[in-house]
Amino acid sequence: MPVPHASITMVDGPWTHRAVSANGARFHVAELGDGPLVLLLHGFPQYWWTWRHQLVSLAEAGYRAVAMDLRGYGGSDKTPRGYDPFTSVDDIAGVVKSLGERDAVIVGHDWGGFLAWAMAVLRPDLVRRIVAVSMPHPRRVRSALTLDWRQVRASAHVLGLQVPWLPERQLSERDGEHVAALLRAWSGPGWPDEKTEARYVAAMQVPGVAHSAAEYFRWAVRSIPRPDGLRFAAQMRTPIRVPVLQLHGRLDTCILPSSARGSGQYVEAPYRWRLLDGVGHFPHEEDPTGFDAELLVWLANSDGRTD
Repeated sequence: MPVPHASITMVDGPWTHRAVSANGARFHVAELGDGPLVLLLHGFPQYWWTWRHQLVSLAEAGYRAVAMDLRGYGGSDKTPRGYDPFTSVDDIAGVVKSLGERDAVIVGHDWGGFLAWAMAVLRPDLVRRIVAVSMPHPRRVRSALTLDWRQVRASAHVLGLQVPWLPERQLSERDGEHVAALLRAWSGPGWPDEKTEARYVAAMQVPGVAHSAAEYFRWAVRSIPRPDGLRFAAQMRTPIRVPVLQLHGRLDTCILPSSARGSGQYVEAPYRWRLLDGVGHFPHEEDPTGFDAELLVWLANSDGRTD
């Protein structure tokens, strides 16, 4: 099987593709619509295309919807380093500014959700609201991985990614069998279909992507005793002071619902928690209609309060 080029991730649709410069790198974005900016951040093992449904629904609702490829993914630069949350937050902040906007609603799934929480603490000046999908507050993540053996077992892939080079081969070789297996294991029944699975498998085989994806998780584990990790943990004690919507699939086997609950204790602003039935780790793709209904109603509520 030939090695895919990054151009395979530039999927056609009603959106526009372009590159923007931010924080010393170039980032691919797909955008659609006019209005207040909603910036969409993907997780592992995906790329911007995970938000294809929301790009359309948000644009139709009067928002400027922009989905970016995180550093190392899709059409964005695959740099030798820069996979820590401090750099990622600077990346996201730079993209917001390069788009000519003063602030944004930050919507993040999985690792993108982790970064949405971090943005609200480290760059609150650029954040109107955040939506965290399938990802609890970083302090709740640490607590769950320390106290709950079920979440430790569910996070076995994180430990597996700590080994040098082998994870990259596992993610990108054998026609992407490992990526396909993760998608199926973490989702609810009936997802993904063959087309969706094939797109994510191919995107992970683009040179440099597997290594970049692994580096995010390596930082998360290896930084725990280091000064940068301690500094991040200390800064995340700062309460969130922008409205938060947290959406989680009841069938999620990657980040357990019991691990996700409780994030509201870190929020000193309107906070809304919704556990979505019938879906797993990818609710915005598994049930885009139900997901978008929750998202759009919350965005339309001017103060972000619960009900």
